[in-house]
Amino acid sequence: MNILAVDTSAVTATVAVMKGGLIAGEASFTNGLTHSQTLMPMVDYVLKGAGLGLADIDLFAASVGPGSFTGLRIGVGAVKGLAYALDRPCAGVSTLKALAYNIAQTDRLIVPIMDARRAQVYTAAYRYKDGGLIETSAPEALGIDELCDRLGDRTIFVGDGVAPYMEKIRSLMGERAEFAPPQLRMQRAASVCAAAAGESPVSPAELSVVYLRKPQAERERDEKLNTSNGKD
Repeated sequence: MNILAVDTSAVTATVAVMKGGLIAGEASFTNGLTHSQTLMPMVDYVLKGAGLGLADIDLFAASVGPGSFTGLRIGVGAVKGLAYALDRPCAGVSTLKALAYNIAQTDRLIVPIMDARRAQVYTAAYRYKDGGLIETSAPEALGIDELCDRLGDRTIFVGDGVAPYMEKIRSLMGERAEFAPPQLRMQRAASVCAAAAGESPVSPAELSVVYLRKPQAERERDEKLNTSNGKD
């Protein structure tokens, strides 16, 4: 089966294609351009490099969240459009689960952390079992202190939340905390491919973004309404 996967959940835009169970091409860019500018040229580049055309793709996969509200909509929208045009199924993959697939098989608990701002991270927990990852803690937004309080086992942290919170995590967990090396911390579409291979396909209409919090514009609106109601 040939899988085309994209991840636009954060500052890195990444595209990969899996051909016959192996990654045949991958591209990632963190260049300050918007994902709407880079995504489709990357899709074309990766497919040509793999010797495939869009018609050769059996499954279109996308990271569906958590992550950047705008970025996720761009990636999911692009995948839905391609799948609709070619009458192909889709697979939606948790951004956090895909990040966990960046880590090779280990007996450690794998905890992805994505910077969610407002002193929180998006996080979940995973373990390898029988060659695949199982979710042991569902995705949610947490403060680092609360997250570390919950973790009793030796843990590998991965994701863009590692850099800003590494020292804080070390101070709270000591030797129980390990960290993915820089080249494995960020989103990779190859990992979305790996995760998508084990997901149940859905129709393009069923593919949707998963939000753990309201978009910033909605939160700001609610805060203004609450402040206004408080004055009344």
